[in-house]
Amino acid sequence: MTVVVTGATGFIGRALVLRLLGEGHRVIALARDAARARDGLPAGVEVVALADDAACTAAIAAADGVVHLAGEDIAGGRWTRRRRARLRESRIGLTRRLSELIDARPAPLPVLVSASAVGWYGDRGDDELDEGAVPGRGFAAELCRDWEAAAAATRNARRVVRARFGLVLGESGGAMRRMVPLFRLGLGGKLASGAQWLPWIHLEDAVSALALALTDERLAGPVNVVAPGAVRQREFAAALGRALHRPARLAVPRLALSLALGEAASLVVSSVRAVPRALAAAGFAFRFPTLENALADLTGAADAIDVRRADPGALPDAAYVRERRPRYTLRAHTVIDAPLDEVFAFFSAAENLAAITPPDLAFTIASPRPLRIERGTRIDYRIALAGVPLSWRTSIEEWQPGVRFVDAQLRGPYRAWWHEHRFTADGPRTIMDDVVHYALPLGPLGRVAQPFVRATLRRIFAFRGHAIRARFAPRP
Repeated sequence: MTVVVTGATGFIGRALVLRLLGEGHRVIALARDAARARDGLPAGVEVVALADDAACTAAIAAADGVVHLAGEDIAGGRWTRRRRARLRESRIGLTRRLSELIDARPAPLPVLVSASAVGWYGDRGDDELDEGAVPGRGFAAELCRDWEAAAAATRNARRVVRARFGLVLGESGGAMRRMVPLFRLGLGGKLASGAQWLPWIHLEDAVSALALALTDERLAGPVNVVAPGAVRQREFAAALGRALHRPARLAVPRLALSLALGEAASLVVSSVRAVPRALAAAGFAFRFPTLENALADLTGAADAIDVRRADPGALPDAAYVRERRPRYTLRAHTVIDAPLDEVFAFFSAAENLAAITPPDLAFTIASPRPLRIERGTRIDYRIALAGVPLSWRTSIEEWQPGVRFVDAQLRGPYRAWWHEHRFTADGPRTIMDDVVHYALPLGPLGRVAQPFVRATLRRIFAFRGHAIRARFAPRP
């Protein structure tokens, strides 16, 4: 299929693009900032600027399916008059434009999958809400209603799916990015009474639901993209605390939330007991049907990354290592459901690095592209650590196609960084072992920063593991 995606660089969009590429689809991303999108998307994705009417028209005309995920984050602050206007334009305005482009096609579009949210239902207490429930009240419900109406007005699509997302849980993105740091500090707990129902879904299941919606004729109209095990908010807080081995006993009163967020507090105090009836009827199989196994998958990945003091006797016999004397070693072990040649080709393309790096690091390649990777290749990157922009230059020290390669930092935030990627065939699968020997600058001050650096590296490699799983998920 040729699939056009809006919001391709967003939290859900990045994972979806990796999944679609892994399934062999052609992916075209429509983006407001085409240059920025190219920096953040993997190799093979075609990027079209939304401002280019002719290119957008051609992209939609070539599409077998459109997945529309673009929209400003509704949880990004108070709903001022100006912000409400931006939220409406980013959702409804762009959806209407897509609808017009689809209606201008010479042939009907097979399927449009357009994002919405369970905010459609408003605050409904303990009522169980399937896709047939009527819309609720309030700004969020009205926004979702008008958003869906703009998608449903598309006349030249054989099938329109309105994906009503619950709280999407993923590594280093969405709500988890806001919650996990607070919970790790022991500052987590219930919001308001904690009795409100909280519909949620693991990012991997959300992406699988979108992929199914592209091909399954049984899915049309509204589809609740939520897990079958809705929980109350206090149960969610307790489960996240257990997953992180931290107490979650603090409480934020409803009044404090209202004073801080105004009407936007409804996002966390409203009760929405949404159920995935349409997905169940289509035979969708959740990989993470319970909150406990979803949180274990998302929080346990970082714990599996081993970081410890370097063993001098186990350091590689390399001139770089002898000169820079690493103090710490990181090891990560990844099992990938794809053959070795396909996996090695993906990791040897520098353009793919941004797609498997947490978005908050703002990773971009500064070197001219396309890049030819071989021994001696030097690559310049830009990254941001704790919001501080940094330059990074790396050199490919070793290059053995299909076996291993080593990149070493020549200039950047570390005093030493020697990273070996080793690949081993395991039948139809590939085993990838990463070993990073590193040292921090500034002597004693660097050693004081090591706990923060260790946590950051674990998060980066955990995110990468989930991105790899999305890219190399077993093909249907």
